[in-house]
Amino acid sequence: MTETATKKTLVIPQVIVGLGNPEPKYDRTRHNIGFAAVDALSRTWKIPVSENRKFQGEYGEGIIPKGEKVRLLKPLTYMNLSGQSIQSVINWYKLAPESVLIIYDDMDLPLGKTRLRLSGSAGGHNGMKSAIAHLNTNNFPRLRIGIGRPKNDKVEDIETISHVLGKFNPSETQLMNDVLDFVVECVEMSIKQGVEKAMNKCNSKTITVADQTNLD
Repeated sequence: MTETATKKTLVIPQVIVGLGNPEPKYDRTRHNIGFAAVDALSRTWKIPVSENRKFQGEYGEGIIPKGEKVRLLKPLTYMNLSGQSIQSVINWYKLAPESVLIIYDDMDLPLGKTRLRLSGSAGGHNGMKSAIAHLNTNNFPRLRIGIGRPKNDKVEDIETISHVLGKFNPSETQLMNDVLDFVVECVEMSIKQGVEKAMNKCNSKTITVADQTNLD
């Protein structure tokens, strides 16, 4: 197989979407870790995001190191309508759904774990349900960030909602800052080498409080 043919098989994200809710009361909650991830990418790449009414979200675009163009999006439609914003971006730029990488929270993963996949179901996540419905496919990459479950295994729905919409405690915040640094590495690798290659890195590591700045 030629090098050109090999490159055509790579899934390279062009739009990085973080899921969350727009109101200040949701800021820095577990459910908004997707927003926090895009904020981390925005800071690292020096690509500012600002409200774009056409895309119903905060949007920015720029060039990351080594020259790849990338677009960042935080839908402001509220979680269960996230797909509207994502669809508006890919329709405007005539991009394939496979070029979208969506970052969001996952209770089924413990704190410190990330999971990168090329496709999959919504797994009960309302933001992903909306994305799949509006893109009319589940064949696009996604990066899940573990937020853990409430300590009580027999938790009621109301406690689950409280957990998801709650904020991280100080030790968790320290851990999640390291996780977000790692997420930036995973996304950069996805763009430069393809999602499948990045999966090996992103799915094998668990970030712990003891981890320092060296996340390799």
